[in-house]
Amino acid sequence: MPLALLALTIGAFAIGTTEFVVMGVLPQVAGDFGVSIPAAGWLVTGYALGVVCGAPLLTVLGTRASRKKMLMLLMGLLVTGNLLSALAPVFGVMLAGRVLASFTHGAFFGIGSVVAAGLVGPGKKAGAISLMFMGLTVANVVGVPLGTLIGQAIGWRITFVIVAALGAIGLVGVAALVPETGRPEGVRVRTEFAAFRNVQVWLAIAMTVLGFGGVFAAFTYIAPMMTDVAGYSEGAVSWLLVLFGVGMVIGNVVGGRLADRALMPLLYVSLSGLTLVLVLFMATAHHKAAAAVTLTLIGALGFSTVPPLQKRVLDHASAAPTLASAVNIGGFNLGNALAAWLGGMTISGGLGYTAPNAVGAIMAAAALLLAVLAVSLERRAPQRQSKTPTPTESSPTTEHSVSP
Repeated sequence: MPLALLALTIGAFAIGTTEFVVMGVLPQVAGDFGVSIPAAGWLVTGYALGVVCGAPLLTVLGTRASRKKMLMLLMGLLVTGNLLSALAPVFGVMLAGRVLASFTHGAFFGIGSVVAAGLVGPGKKAGAISLMFMGLTVANVVGVPLGTLIGQAIGWRITFVIVAALGAIGLVGVAALVPETGRPEGVRVRTEFAAFRNVQVWLAIAMTVLGFGGVFAAFTYIAPMMTDVAGYSEGAVSWLLVLFGVGMVIGNVVGGRLADRALMPLLYVSLSGLTLVLVLFMATAHHKAAAAVTLTLIGALGFSTVPPLQKRVLDHASAAPTLASAVNIGGFNLGNALAAWLGGMTISGGLGYTAPNAVGAIMAAAALLLAVLAVSLERRAPQRQSKTPTPTESSPTTEHSVSP
């Protein structure tokens, strides 16, 4: 593995811990600030919306700088945002810190995906992207459970200080290992936006929003679901997050290996399986062992969609991939924000902590329908091209109007 990929993985680990660790300490944060669990869920929604807004904004601004310098700047924002959250005197300030940290997310993975894909040869690009995202998945196996355990034992503020330290390590890794390539030549804002003229780019982003949003509908409220419904102790949430993280690692590896060979069949299987498992989670959440197994499957099926969807965007926006890649990462988080909000609405409406699973199943099923539509449109495109008249098939009127 190129050392530059290792640096991207380190940064992804810090970002992944930042994004997901709040789920494990959500009850503690809500209690300290005197807000409800659904209100505390805005720490998830706000982060996700920050990614959606920050991804295109910072990526566009980054066209004037080298990709290495942008990655370093983004890691600096991550450190600052986490420190602000750790020191927040009121809930609003913590939310602001989460949003600031979130500005790193989309642009880092968007630019990082382009850098990672450029480090390897053809046929290995999805694998390189999945290696970078490995940091995000490993964060759920190590960083998030450990952060949750520390937050429950010592205090959630210490957790965010540690996450800020992880961001600093990521900054050093990028500075030391990612090669300086200079400002990308030929990159213009107008060129980057041109990629969005392709309907397949939009369909891939929409699949991202709905597919991974289905995962977050369940995962955002996993702590109260496991304690109040499944009957686990508060301390057990840490190892349950480990299981979810293990599932994510498995899904990421499988997705990375198969996306270069069978991208759309992989998405069909993953989204179908995710829909089914989320429906089952409404029942299995009431039983400890079944809930643990289902949670692992949700992580695996959900994250197996990440490398293929990111690669599909890069494939259909190959002439200007950076902004499209970043917007797709924003799509993951737009889905997260939408799912967290809808899931919170079902809980506030008195439907119980398992109700967000139904929201997730509907979102995943919608993503599957979009995947079918995308393939259908691709199959029709060659047929339309084959029916386009060639110069030798011009009408007699056109031929007679041309001077000899």
